[in-house]
Amino acid sequence: MQLSLASLLLSAAAVQAHYTFPRLVINGKPEDKDWSVTRMTKNAQSKTGIENPTSGDIRCYSSQTAPNVATVPAGATIHFHSTQQINHPGPTQYYLAKVPAGSSATRWDGSGAVWFKIATTTPTMDKNKQLTWPNQNTYTTVNATIPAATPSGEYLLRVEQIALHMAMQANKAQFYLACSQISITDGGNGTPGPLVSLPGAYRSNDPGILVNINAIAPTAYTPPGPAVWTGN
Repeated sequence: MQLSLASLLLSAAAVQAHYTFPRLVINGKPEDKDWSVTRMTKNAQSKTGIENPTSGDIRCYSSQTAPNVATVPAGATIHFHSTQQINHPGPTQYYLAKVPAGSSATRWDGSGAVWFKIATTTPTMDKNKQLTWPNQNTYTTVNATIPAATPSGEYLLRVEQIALHMAMQANKAQFYLACSQISITDGGNGTPGPLVSLPGAYRSNDPGILVNINAIAPTAYTPPGPAVWTGN
């Protein structure tokens, strides 16, 4: 009985250490309810992250679409609510992918070389000489801005937080992510890029994925994926 109770307590602790991002916030206003414009992820109950960055789940970690599409003005500030504290160290990154003509955000799967990165975060050193990232140990992801030059239209907006506490071992970085269905309005005439595929943009041995964060300086860490497109 004692072993059983210990196992239950360990399982509960593991769930509390993990998280999902069920609700998009646009200019301070969250979507009406969880998984309304954000596609419910496969880990909605378990909260476990993805450890294989070449898996098909690395795109949106979902097996279903969401019922609604959120309107997001170009230049808007966005972030996501988290179900638990984002307590693992590692970067938060945001990507967009434009829905092709003839499809819609409620149907499209985001396949192909269509994703471009619009934001990432970099670490600093805390008082304990450990790397720490913006919004670590909070219940929201860090803010990002939809570039004003982003063309109008429907998109998938992807957030990911890469937990690096075990990343000194291959395939032990943990990816926590979600995709939201949005319609960007009042957009510009920019040409987003570079465009990448997910899966395809990451490899297990990328230096931002296979890394010992206890053995590097903050400036030595490079997040995985393409360069950030800021609209310039």
